[in-house]
Amino acid sequence: MDATLPQDDTWTVAGRRFSSRLIVGTGRYKDLEETGAAIAASGAEIVTVAVRRVNLSDPKAPMLQDYVDPKKYTYLPNTAGCHTANEAVRTLRLAREAGGWNLVKLEVLGPPPTLYPDMPGTLEAAEALIKDGFEVMVYTADDPVACKRLEEMGCVAIMPLGAPIGSGLGIQNAAMIWMIREQTKVPFLVDAGVGTASDAAIAMELGCDAVLLNSAIAHAKDPIRMAKAMKLAIEAGRQAYLAGRMPRRLGADPSSPLTGLIR
Repeated sequence: MDATLPQDDTWTVAGRRFSSRLIVGTGRYKDLEETGAAIAASGAEIVTVAVRRVNLSDPKAPMLQDYVDPKKYTYLPNTAGCHTANEAVRTLRLAREAGGWNLVKLEVLGPPPTLYPDMPGTLEAAEALIKDGFEVMVYTADDPVACKRLEEMGCVAIMPLGAPIGSGLGIQNAAMIWMIREQTKVPFLVDAGVGTASDAAIAMELGCDAVLLNSAIAHAKDPIRMAKAMKLAIEAGRQAYLAGRMPRRLGADPSSPLTGLIR
């Protein structure tokens, strides 16, 4: 954590405390070596793992654990690629059996090309997982009604999209993100749509507790450099939020006084 930030400026989800406010994915890199190097450069402490796509159990094949040490990072199994509630619930139950993971990221996606969150499926899966004892961080539409319902159900973090997954468009509805932030009492993250460092900084300036991203680093021409940029952007955005921005004005306001001038 940057030494200029307050020493106690950490955040907590499901009883776990973290200093880094950047969560990064482990997919889409050219190889596992690049994955490990980019994650190290990002300063992230939590990494998402697509249970259906990443090798976590076959020692005969390259394993993520050899490059991203589960003793150093908190693994957050997710349901990437799941399009029904049943698929998502089954995937996370298998993850818990394989690795004992209880803190999970839930996403239930609609069909291509939008891959927009399927909210009926998300609500159904969240209810089943919470009843099953999971601590659910939930990917959701930027819908304040759905977000409040998910929070009241018992989800431990609310994570609306900034823009469609993998689009890199940045936050498309900052006003809605801000309104959901204002009503949410559990950790609140922007998840999906971040394309570059300024997008991450904007999310933090809106008051997000953290930002979750993958493609913005993995698809950059230089993933290691972009990972470093994202780390700095998260820190800068957090500093700006804590500082409190100046109010917006429709007209000019001179930085120097107009009275008492030398004539």
